[in-house]
Amino acid sequence: MSGLFEQSARPLAERLRPEKLEDVVGQRHLLAPGRPLRVMVDRDRLKSMILWGPPGVGKTTIARLLARESKADFIPFSAVMSGIKEIKAVMAEAETNFRYGRRTVVFVDEIHRFNKAQQDAFLPYVERGDIVLIGATTENPSFEINSALLSRAKVFTLRALAIPELTELILRGLRESAALFSPEVPEMIAHFVNGDARNALNLVEMAAAVAAGAEITPETLEGVLERRMLLYDKSGEEHYNLISALHKSVRSSDPDAALYWLARMLEAGEDRLYLARRLVRMAIEDIGLADPRAVEQAIACQQTVHFLGEPEGDQALAQITIYLAVAPKSDAAYQALKAAQDAARHRLAEPVPMQLRNAPTRLMKDIGYGAGYQHAHQQPDAVVGMKCLPEGLDGTQFYHPSNRGLEAKIRERLDDWKKRRDSSTTSSS
Repeated sequence: MSGLFEQSARPLAERLRPEKLEDVVGQRHLLAPGRPLRVMVDRDRLKSMILWGPPGVGKTTIARLLARESKADFIPFSAVMSGIKEIKAVMAEAETNFRYGRRTVVFVDEIHRFNKAQQDAFLPYVERGDIVLIGATTENPSFEINSALLSRAKVFTLRALAIPELTELILRGLRESAALFSPEVPEMIAHFVNGDARNALNLVEMAAAVAAGAEITPETLEGVLERRMLLYDKSGEEHYNLISALHKSVRSSDPDAALYWLARMLEAGEDRLYLARRLVRMAIEDIGLADPRAVEQAIACQQTVHFLGEPEGDQALAQITIYLAVAPKSDAAYQALKAAQDAARHRLAEPVPMQLRNAPTRLMKDIGYGAGYQHAHQQPDAVVGMKCLPEGLDGTQFYHPSNRGLEAKIRERLDDWKKRRDSSTTSSS
């Protein structure tokens, strides 16, 4: 009787944890026959790996099953709770197992939370084959895992579960909970959890408890969760994925997509001033002189957000997002600075031409400082033929204005000035 009680008292997600790889919902690109992880098990060639994917997609479950089906001891390890001392103790146990011909899978959850020294502590054991290391992370391994460890472990990317996969799992959970439910409930939950199987089953369990034997309805779900659970971590990769999507939608002149990604970040509780700063950057980087008012509007938005706060300031963010998305685009000024910086870094640092030097003393004037300087305001249309670049860069053009927005007129003006200067140089020679 007590065993039955203990089973029912376990969380639903734990009770439904698969016993075989083929029972895992989702990740068929890795687990289906002929796919990488299935092949490893079938050929008995389990290797160290990093399982990278969002929360609740089966990283821990897959690691356990890989160890079980490879007949290896499984030692779970939490990067949050453990340090060098614990790592050495686990490695000593693994070494003993290896001497007796037993393989050990060391599973490190949230491996990205280990610092460099902690990650390096695994290296000799992985290299000697004392252990098979399986690390799980929600963060991009390229940034969070040491290159030495990364070179010895294959990275497998796990995907968020699709709606049909989640719906299948949710139906299992509802049946396991013996819950009554409206037909639309499974798919509603699937849409609610953004690909996270663990959250889906937790929500099933909460809804069943709230319903208390009655039918689970859409209204029941709304009572369980007041707002949509968004897959978002302000310090994690998804934060950068979403801001990248917003920036690239603005750059692509797609106001609807830009508003959607902005809304996703607002709903997730993103810092409004961070969003304002990024929108100012977009105005400078992607609109530039095609519409110089864009940066003025972006700064006005930043001031509005700072002055009004939430939620009133959110409308200012939406307004500038639309403005930037529909504005003419040019990164000519951005590229011009990069080209000038490249020249400054990699070309010979030539002296400032004499005609551009100031001559505050008699001596400096006598040795040629300022000689040949032409004052622009004393020339027709303020255009002079004087050269302002060092000799080695003479004729170099860093800024190439586009033919969009105001830059089309700027291009015409620069072309006209070039003709005048060339004419002036020819006539003087």
